[in-house]
Amino acid sequence: MGRLPRLEDVAAAAGVSRQTVSNVINSPGIVRDDTRERVSRAIADLGYRPHAAARSLRTRRSSTIAIHLDPYAGGISGVVLDRFVHALTDLAGTRGMRVLLYTARGHENEIARLRELLDGGEADAVVITGTVHDDPRTRWLAARQTPFVAFGRPWGDDARHSWVDVDGAAGTREATRWALANAGAHVAFLGWPAGSDTGDDRESGWRSALAAADGLRLVAEESVGDARDVVAGVLASGDDIDALVCASDSLAVGAHLAAVAAGRPGLPIIGFDNTPAAEAIGLSSVEQLPEKVASAALDLLLSPSDASSPDGGESRHVLVEPQLVLR
Repeated sequence: MGRLPRLEDVAAAAGVSRQTVSNVINSPGIVRDDTRERVSRAIADLGYRPHAAARSLRTRRSSTIAIHLDPYAGGISGVVLDRFVHALTDLAGTRGMRVLLYTARGHENEIARLRELLDGGEADAVVITGTVHDDPRTRWLAARQTPFVAFGRPWGDDARHSWVDVDGAAGTREATRWALANAGAHVAFLGWPAGSDTGDDRESGWRSALAAADGLRLVAEESVGDARDVVAGVLASGDDIDALVCASDSLAVGAHLAAVAAGRPGLPIIGFDNTPAAEAIGLSSVEQLPEKVASAALDLLLSPSDASSPDGGESRHVLVEPQLVLR
C-alpha cells in the first residue's frame, strides 16, 4: 500500500462505514457479531494498528488535539493567540489530553499538513484559528468527519460547525458606555478599514452604545505609528473628543502617544486585548479572556455530539463575553 493502513482502508475492505470500524475498536459490544468478525478480519489482513490514545478513550474522543501555531508577526496584540494556545495546552492536560502544535503557510498547505497528522495517527481532533469566509479547512474537516472546533466565527457563511469566539461588540459597547458616563458625550472610535469582520463587529458595539448620538469614526491600519498619526491630525484640527475607544491595543498605544504629544495625556483611551503593553502604560482595555475560550473549545470537542456534525445546532456555538479592565 506504500503507507500505513488507515481507518478508511479497513472500512472499505470490510464494506462498512468508518464509524462501524471505530465502534469495533472502541465499543465492540454494540456491533453485531458477524460485522465485528468481518471488521476484525480486515484489521488483521491489513495490519491496521489503531492509535493507542484514541483506543484508550471509551468516549471515542481525541486524546491528541492538533492546533496551528501562527508565525511570529510582531506587534502588540499577537499575544492573545499565544495565551489561547497556552491555556488550551494547560486545560487539555488536566483532562488527560495532549496538544500537538504544527505550522503551515496558507490554508491548502495547512490541509495537507493536517492530512499527514490525522492519517498518521499523530492527532485525532483539530482546533483551527483565523477563520475566514468559505473556509476550506472547515469543509475538509467536516467532510472527513474529524472532530474539530474553530476559534473564530464563520461570519454567516456556514454556521453548522462548532466554533467559539469573543463577543467583540459586547466589549466595545461596555467600553463606550463607560466613556459616555465618565468622560463626556463625544466618544470617538478608532478602528481598522471597513471590511474586517472582527473590526466591523467591534465598531458595531460602539455604534449601538452611542444610540442617537453622532460619534467620530477614525480609521487606521493595525500599526502604532499609523494610529498615532491619525489621532494627532484629529487633535490638531480641534475636533472635540472626550474619549476614544479603539479596536486593538496597538491602535490605543498609538492614540495615547498622540494625546501625550498634543498635551492631553489624560484623554481616556480604551484598547482591546488587554496586552502587557496596555497594562505597562496604564491604558484601560477590553480583556478577551482566552482561557475561557480555550475551556469552551475543549467542552465542545468533548461533548456528546460530534464537533463536525452538520446539524450541531446553536448549542455548538459559544460567544464569550469579554471584560472591561479599567486603569
